[in-house]
Amino acid sequence: MMLASPLLAALAMLVTGSLLFFFIGQEPVHAFYVYFVKPWTTLYGVGELLLKATPLILCGVGLAIGFRANVNNIGADGQLTVGAICAGAVALYFDEVQAWWVLPLMLLAGALGGMLWAAIPALLRTRFNTSEILVSLMLVYVAYHLLSYLVHGPMRDPAGFNFPQSKMFSESATLPLLVEGLRVNAAFILSLIAAGAAWFFCKHTFAGYRMQVSGMAPAAALYAGFSEPRNVWLAFMVSGALAGVAGVGEVAGPLGQLQPSVSPGYGFAAIIVAYVGRLHPIGVVLSALLMSLLYIGGETAQIELQAPSAITGIFQGLLLFYLLAADLFIHYRIKPHKRVAGVPA
Repeated sequence: MMLASPLLAALAMLVTGSLLFFFIGQEPVHAFYVYFVKPWTTLYGVGELLLKATPLILCGVGLAIGFRANVNNIGADGQLTVGAICAGAVALYFDEVQAWWVLPLMLLAGALGGMLWAAIPALLRTRFNTSEILVSLMLVYVAYHLLSYLVHGPMRDPAGFNFPQSKMFSESATLPLLVEGLRVNAAFILSLIAAGAAWFFCKHTFAGYRMQVSGMAPAAALYAGFSEPRNVWLAFMVSGALAGVAGVGEVAGPLGQLQPSVSPGYGFAAIIVAYVGRLHPIGVVLSALLMSLLYIGGETAQIELQAPSAITGIFQGLLLFYLLAADLFIHYRIKPHKRVAGVPA
């Protein structure tokens, strides 16, 4: 039933979505075709689905590893943003260099930037027992403002007519396309490699087993001598590195430069992706494709159905809500309350 709950949640989301389309004056069957079918009926649409799934897979896989150990990193979007900043700094510094090593250096800088940003909540959690949820979440907005400051100031393109954006990256600082004419790039291959490596880590390494035990039975992990600080650091470093690489995939891919915003909320959507995927790397890949469809379908619905821009967030929220509801009925049984004679209700 645990594996079936995402399917039940998706089905309930579709049923509720049909009612939503009806109430906003759209014919449900046509609206469903536009939202859920039309985006992948063309080769370009498939490429866009894979493009948007890429950061969701990278962030979702990293978060899933942490969630398995009850390490709640909510700041993946901030780590993605800092990773993009670090990669952008490398691209701009070596703007005149046309060499193969520029792109690997950007990936390394992005991963290190994400790890550095993730190290802050990890340090505060292990040293001062602060809430990693609050710290990682607040750091997201610090990262947003840091990026905004840089593109309005030190990294702004001097020939960009005062627009808040950096110079376009050189060809050596952009990811190669997988298919000519489509925007999906090599970052998608990196995301699949990351998912495969995460599966191997969780399934066949002692560190992965230790983190799973710590999440499922904290008392047993403590009795076995498993180090909680080690799990916290490992979870944050892995998720921070993958989120940073996701940031590189955005600025070295479809954007090609630093802009005031490099993510429409991929780090937050990846939380839903991780849970819909049952915290399993392969499940994360499948749920990322579903979440990508919600993004692309929402954009298509806005254009063809004049649907409100909030419709994507509504479907994302419905999916998470029904998933949590399905899990509630799986883990708990509802029993009628029995009144005891002589005891008031």
